Parts: sequence; C-alpha cells; structure tokens
Amino acid sequence: IDYVPTLANETLEGRITTSTFVLEQPRCVFTDAQPSTHIWLVVALDAAAERFDASTMPETPRLAFQTFPSNTAYATLGTSIANYPCPPRPGDFTVLRVGSETACRSDPNRPSCNGPLPGPGPYRVKFVAWDNVTAQAQTHWSEPITLKTALQADNLPVTAGGRSTGMIILTAILSILFAVLLACLVALLASCSNSYGSSSIFSKPDAVTVRRYNTHHVYDQPAARL
Repeated sequence: IDYVPTLANETLEGRITTSTFVLEQPRCVFTDAQPSTHIWLVVALDAAAERFDASTMPETPRLAFQTFPSNTAYATLGTSIANYPCPPRPGDFTVLRVGSETACRSDPNRPSCNGPLPGPGPYRVKFVAWDNVTAQAQTHWSEPITLKTALQADNLPVTAGGRSTGMIILTAILSILFAVLLACLVALLASCSNSYGSSSIFSKPDAVTVRRYNTHHVYDQPAARL
C-alpha cells in the first residue's frame, strides 16, 4: 500500500520522549481490507527493517516485544479495521502512542505488549493487515525515528560559577522546602504559646481578714464578792 507512517503533528506535547513516540493512525489506508482483518504496527530496528518477514504472524515468539531488540522487530497495537473508520468521526482520537504500556513489558504471555522502547533507536515502523492465515497488505516503512536521550548528570550545562544547572535547581528546591518548614515551625510555636497563655489565667482569691482577739484571764478580773 502506498502509505508511509508519519509522526503526529509537531504541536502535540510529548510527541517523542525517551521511550515513546506518537504516530498518526492509518485512517483511510486499508480500504480494501475484509472486516475480519486486524491492523498491526510493526516496530523494527532501522538497520534490520528490510529483513522483516511479513509471513511471520503476530503474537508469536519471533515478533514478541519481550525479546526485542534481539529479534530486531515486534508487532503491537493489533486492532480490528473497524476501529479505524474512514473518514474519522467527529471527536475521534486519531493518534497512537507507541511504548505506553509498562505492566506487560516482561510478561511472556503478552507478546504484543506495547512496551516502552529500550533505547533511542533509530526505529522504523509499518502497518500490516493480517487475517488468521497470512498478511493481506502492508504499508511502506516510515522514516527513521530517533527518541530523545536523557542527559547524564555529568553532561548537564554548567554555569559561570562552576555549578551545574541541576545543582542550582536542587539548591533552589531545598531552600524553598527549608523556608516552608521554618514557617510551619513558627506557626506551631505561636499556636502553642497562645494555648498556654489562655490556660494560665486564674482569678486571685479574696484576701481573708483576721481580727485580733485579746484573751482575758480569770485572775485579772476583780474577785467576786461573796
């Protein structure tokens, strides 16, 4: 089929990452396919793409994700042709993210896993229409697709002061965290101080007045007359 798979529009955020890339769906491409046909995406190493054999069926060890890149190609994202209606319906999601599944990356029972790509590539992709017996049609290979590469710590840009950008960012984050913790501590101390002050207010008891009492002895009194 005279169709070359293409990456999604450049305005799409995350179009290419360190382990994934986004393709346009093959809408209006396999127009002669039978309803029972399934469309698969084949991902191959750039250098080995031309050695791909379409007679190898998907969901078999030779096209399993778990043994890629040792097997140089794998088949994934298989779906019925009915899921690629032509023309697209209003509101349809018309792109495919390759490499978005992580749970099945090591599961041998999921040979068609859409797992994250193991390296920057480059890779090539094509769509193949398989029925239950053989390949019915296939597109051309895409242009080479190279993923982004994560910067190593020793490759980060260095400022004029000799500090790397990563170190500056880390210092800024730690400073912010310290300021937040300090503010929380001050607020906690203020709250405790207010609570202690309100619970320490007591009323002074009234002073008790004690009158002086002079004792009188019997022998100081005049003798009673008989």
